[in-house]
Amino acid sequence: MTQTVMKKTTQIWDREHECMSRDELEALQLQRLQQTLERVNSHVPCYQNKFAALGLNVSDVRSLEDLAKLPFTTKEDLRLNYPYGMFAVPMREVVRIHSSSGTTGKPTVVGYTRNDLNTWTNLAARFMTAAGVTPDDIVHIAFGYGLFTGAFGLHYGAEEIGASVIPISSGNTDKQIMIMQDYQSSALVCTPSYALTLADRMEKQGIDPHRLSLKVGLFGGEPWSEEMRREIEKRLGVIATDNYGLSEVMGPGVAGECQHQCGMHIFEDHFIAEIINPETGEVLPRGAAGELVLTSITKEAFPIIRYRTRDITQLSYETCACGRTHVRMAKTMGRSDDMLIIKGVNVFPTQIEEVLFQVDGCEPHYQLVVDRVGTMDTLEVQVEVNERIFFDEMRKQRAFVEQLEKRLLSMLGVGAKVKLVEPSSMPRHEGKANRVIDRRGL
Repeated sequence: MTQTVMKKTTQIWDREHECMSRDELEALQLQRLQQTLERVNSHVPCYQNKFAALGLNVSDVRSLEDLAKLPFTTKEDLRLNYPYGMFAVPMREVVRIHSSSGTTGKPTVVGYTRNDLNTWTNLAARFMTAAGVTPDDIVHIAFGYGLFTGAFGLHYGAEEIGASVIPISSGNTDKQIMIMQDYQSSALVCTPSYALTLADRMEKQGIDPHRLSLKVGLFGGEPWSEEMRREIEKRLGVIATDNYGLSEVMGPGVAGECQHQCGMHIFEDHFIAEIINPETGEVLPRGAAGELVLTSITKEAFPIIRYRTRDITQLSYETCACGRTHVRMAKTMGRSDDMLIIKGVNVFPTQIEEVLFQVDGCEPHYQLVVDRVGTMDTLEVQVEVNERIFFDEMRKQRAFVEQLEKRLLSMLGVGAKVKLVEPSSMPRHEGKANRVIDRRGL
């Protein structure tokens, strides 16, 4: 059976909330914000201390404009309160723990109450419905299952819709393709780069993707361009939609595209979005590009106030053609910090520094080169070594490189190729060093 790209449809999971008037929505946001502030001020020492340092009484927050008076939350706050210091409920009320990678090798730990899981499930159902998933679909989830939030959010969202779920997890591309054929997968969940890997493998096997049952793809976990979207749609015969989430705020379910593909709807009845100047912290006017800041207003276990995502984007407040009234965020344009996303994994230069500085023979000068070969991201670590290592015999050099690559894989959770360069060959910088060359053209 030949499968053609499905037509754009308007499906809305929770019309009451997704199509609220701006006045109704902002009234609900303020009510929920005030409740969240009372929660963190009563139960989270980090916020108690932040508010006290500013001489801030949470009862003084009487409008959404007052949000700008509140302090930011950063990854450093989460690191300093590792693992459970940011939780607002006792552990007996936490029924799920997830985590993401951190700058020092310690993960960011997040918790969910039973109500939080129900909220997460429904928000995932929202953006999956917006993308075109229905109870008739068979959802093929090729994200890794584990501490990473991605697979679980989409898994439970799909089940809530009533779709059938194939929790195949990541890897084993040939088996993925076989199951797509045999089980008639109609919705694909994975990173966009892995979608193209699947397309490449199908071509090599002489399989026509357009003869599969695939109709929609829900892609996230890494930045991707509009050009990449068009290539995925052409090669797999799907409508390719984007979605956005981060573990610290919820996981997938913060925002997602509808089939009009004109920005990701942020679910504002659960999150308040701001755009700030990343240098000054000043809130920017509507339509301006800057760093996205998110405040959760319904989470119980791990509420977060004005979290600096470090993602650069801009927001549109116009009602979408689909009828949803919530603000839409554009694809992220970059980062205001030095984090990289490689194959869906967060990588910080500081993590790599930590490994290099532990290995005798490495100099404190290095460069990271990120590229995309075919459809897969690659990371090369170019590192200066002392003369003893650089001019050593080939066998010992190879063993040195293998040792570094093994340590980097253990620290980062993603493979990196190590290239040794001779002493004093790296450029020296005055001020902040430019450690990263990203050739992916995102």
